[in-house]
Amino acid sequence: MNDLPEADERLARLVRLAARGFNRSLQMRLATQNVTFGQWIFFRILWQEDGLSQRELSDRAHLTEPTAHSALTKMEELGYIVRRNIEGNRRRQHAFLTERGWQLRGLLEPLAIEANEVAVEGLTKDEQIILKRGLAKMIRNLEQDEKDAVRRGIRVPPTKGMSV
Repeated sequence: MNDLPEADERLARLVRLAARGFNRSLQMRLATQNVTFGQWIFFRILWQEDGLSQRELSDRAHLTEPTAHSALTKMEELGYIVRRNIEGNRRRQHAFLTERGWQLRGLLEPLAIEANEVAVEGLTKDEQIILKRGLAKMIRNLEQDEKDAVRRGIRVPPTKGMSV
């Protein structure tokens, strides 16, 4: 992108462009390890809470179950996870990281940190804190707006999986 957005640009557009830039920056870095952005999403979740079901993973990732299924199938083929049934439930499969999946954490997390550092270059620590607080508040406001719309009977369109 050659021309920077103007300061009077709509906030929604600036956030969308920033998110797109974050995703592309991280995707470039992940590609060096032959990991996709979609796989990265599930690695991050499983590194925090290994052994989740496909439904739990899709909910936490804000992706549809078919999208999660595709990504998890590829991760299993690559030897990053194993899926198995637990608690006597034959229908619900849970994903568990393999040793190889755990080892990737040390390679991939620094790439995400690097992408974040690139993004905030030139911002002071105080500016970063203000930006984070502002974005967190915007997210809460928009989540509440969606809940209020549902209560008013407004159909909220599905958006899961749009960014992957």
